[in-house]
Amino acid sequence: MSEFSAELIGTMFLILLGTGVVANTILKGTKGFNGGWMVITTGWALAVFVGVVIAGPFSGAHLNPAVTLALAIAGKFAWSKVGYYILAQVIGSVLGAFIMWIVYRDHFNSTADPDTQLAVFSTGPAIKNAVFNLLSEIVGTFVLIFVIFYFTNPEMGDQKTPIGLGSLGALPVAFLVWAIGLSLGGTTGYAINPARDFGPRIAHALLPMKDKGHSDWKYAWVPVVGPFIGAALAAVLYLVLKG
Repeated sequence: MSEFSAELIGTMFLILLGTGVVANTILKGTKGFNGGWMVITTGWALAVFVGVVIAGPFSGAHLNPAVTLALAIAGKFAWSKVGYYILAQVIGSVLGAFIMWIVYRDHFNSTADPDTQLAVFSTGPAIKNAVFNLLSEIVGTFVLIFVIFYFTNPEMGDQKTPIGLGSLGALPVAFLVWAIGLSLGGTTGYAINPARDFGPRIAHALLPMKDKGHSDWKYAWVPVVGPFIGAALAAVLYLVLKG
């Protein structure tokens, strides 16, 4: 498997399972209806686990443009590959959301509320406040990236494995994402990954869904810009502390 296909497929599985657990808990008539926040955060953590297991040996399992950017800033990943990885991640996220929609199509058709339909695909603020919504995404992503740097020393270990979330091992990174979701996710739904929000939002805009409303592109910049800022800050602090 190439690095590109590994990032694409790994991100596709991440989004399929991650948006899938949201669909299972909020769409009308599902077996998991009203499952709650614990189910959603656990499902997303396990979705990350699956994505890392798939992509780790081949691409390092970035699965997140913010991770790719942070590793490049820290000098652990080639800048020439940044766009290549991000493109794969975005394509994979669109495909994952599309497959999820196919699986839950009848339940989308049974859910008349357009805001609920959109919430399956993308994040949104519990209280709209652009400054603090952005800050939430910055802090959540900062925690993700900073802990990644201190979870592992990529210079040690298997040099055949590319650097990324896979350097941590799938289980530790799943627990990290779970912790962020439980503790910091209540404000904006913790995108902490530009592809996680942007790709499914594209899918929502394109899919022929019954009772579909708008895709809320006015908010869409927050879960993209916030994670990039948080990732950059974490990488810079890591370099400063590293000396």
